[in-house]
Amino acid sequence: MEYYIKERNWKQILEFIKGIKGMHSKDEKRLRIFIEAVWYMARSGCQWRLLPKIYGNYRSIHKRFKRWCERGIWKNLLEYTKQEPDLEAVIIDGTIIRAHPCSAGYTKDSKDQEALGRSKGGFTTKIHALVDALGNPLKFILTPGQRNEITQAEVLTKNVYNSIVVADKGYDSNAFVVSLENRKCEIVIPSKRNRKVQRYYDEHIYKERHLIECFFGKIKNFRRIFSRFDKTAEVYMGFLNFVGALIWLL
Repeated sequence: MEYYIKERNWKQILEFIKGIKGMHSKDEKRLRIFIEAVWYMARSGCQWRLLPKIYGNYRSIHKRFKRWCERGIWKNLLEYTKQEPDLEAVIIDGTIIRAHPCSAGYTKDSKDQEALGRSKGGFTTKIHALVDALGNPLKFILTPGQRNEITQAEVLTKNVYNSIVVADKGYDSNAFVVSLENRKCEIVIPSKRNRKVQRYYDEHIYKERHLIECFFGKIKNFRRIFSRFDKTAEVYMGFLNFVGALIWLL
């Protein structure tokens, strides 16, 4: 069987799994096949039932993946892999993801919970991301596609202090700027055109904002991220955290 995840990366993932309380990790081969199956699903974007049989029964793998989502294991994997982030600067932005018709089926009351909505791009989800100074992921938030980026800025940067915060002019909000100033952050956000007094920002540092665009490009190489096929935000976030962890391991 061909393994797609490099040996050194697998050892780091295995070390994390062995540290989970109540996790059966003696059969390392089966564990690796399961992780490889998740990688294949994320990369190819295929339906669960089309998962190659070499990975085992697709129903069992699907159920296990969902259980790990419910237990927050994929989120914890991302936390585990980001051991030494470069917090001299952080960058925030959002990107719209087209949702496939098979992800529909939510009720009116659950559209925010499942992060599905209608925007100019159609049926969409929006990923709000925080990355470090090297473009590595630190945090994700999912909202319906029509939700403005500024609505999640405070939550994304909640634990950011004494850092440079880089963002585009969509984040130019008085309340957000004051919040960052109170946390001793240097603000590198261009002023909106309608501001009477244009705020100074370091244009040289602002050029580093391309790192978050490069990050979005990396995760969209995974078909399961590029398009949303999952009905629940929890499962889609599971894939997102898994791919984010892989980026740290590369």
